Amino acid sequence: MMFTYQMGTQIEFGPGLVSRLPGLVEGIGFGKRIMIVTDPGIQETGLISPIKQTLQAAGYQTLVYQEVAPNPRDVDCEAGAKVYVEQGMTGVIGIGGGSAMDTAKAITLLSQTGGRVSDYVDGARPYECVAPLALVPTTAGTGSEVTRSAVITESSTHRKMTLKHAMLRPLLAVLDPALTLTVPPAVTSATGVDALVHAIEGYTCRSSSPITQAFGAAAMRVIIPALPRVMQNPTDLAARSDMLQGSLLAGLCFGASDVASVHCLAEALGGLYDTPHGLANAVFLPHVLRFNVVGHEALHADLSQIMGFASREDTPAEASTKLVEGIVQWVRHLGIPRLRDLPKVSPADFDELVELAFANGSTPSNVRTVSRGDYRELLLSAYEEQG
Repeated sequence: MMFTYQMGTQIEFGPGLVSRLPGLVEGIGFGKRIMIVTDPGIQETGLISPIKQTLQAAGYQTLVYQEVAPNPRDVDCEAGAKVYVEQGMTGVIGIGGGSAMDTAKAITLLSQTGGRVSDYVDGARPYECVAPLALVPTTAGTGSEVTRSAVITESSTHRKMTLKHAMLRPLLAVLDPALTLTVPPAVTSATGVDALVHAIEGYTCRSSSPITQAFGAAAMRVIIPALPRVMQNPTDLAARSDMLQGSLLAGLCFGASDVASVHCLAEALGGLYDTPHGLANAVFLPHVLRFNVVGHEALHADLSQIMGFASREDTPAEASTKLVEGIVQWVRHLGIPRLRDLPKVSPADFDELVELAFANGSTPSNVRTVSRGDYRELLLSAYEEQG
């Protein structure tokens, strides 16, 4: 076996840490003119204002850029890079969920080397330089604060494009569980399932390694009990802390391996309908798991034992069956809707969704080979789900 693991991000974790942000960015090349990248929803919560004040009190000049969509768009990333250059910014702090953090990553790249997002995805431009970047997640799900990638929607085609390079890893990740206390229940559940998907796919995909599997296993053990606790008591800071830790571990898992077909379908849905990414992942997880178990029972039996659905006495077939049944019940208890209940979703679009999913760069990473016909069957299975 051959594998590589690279991590250049300073990780700071703990309640109240966001108040120490000025000191944390000092001395690691941020300069004194910082662009804060966030989204309108985070702005409305009031989280950004005290962070701005803390930075300004420490002598930093700040500019807030909030043109961030639920599935970040290339045009907004490119516009943000233009603002960064025109205003003479010297560093970026992304604050929010995955969309804000991925937009921040794209801005750090485009502001330094120019061009469009598609130039880097299609190989027309090399990754050469990025602006200093710190990320502050406000949801427990994406793990983007420690990954080397950013998923951006091409506005003209709905294609999900993945920027991927080691230099896209932020210099600093500040994880403050207190920032997640105000996340609404629906977002909490969807982003929490997203984190579990990261751990599952990072563990099982074809580019996994012992290191990524160790992170993935640790993430699964934390997330499975923690997310129901958070849903039962949203103000439980200990449970919120566990979920943010689980999301971080899952990010460390898939960030150095890959995701797979759950994400391919979810990104197709997000690209076409603007469905929130975590919700789309949650909808497809049980169906793709059931598909992937075939021919890979032993691998999924390991997952079942890690998550506490099976015991060592179970055969691989029994354990993998318990995994699927356990995940179905776990997702159902979180109140995740069915595919057919999501806005805009129509079987008339399945041909386009199949093509978008199949063209996704992570399709070859799925542990079981998946065809266009398989993606269609998965879509039908999710759409026709009862209960």
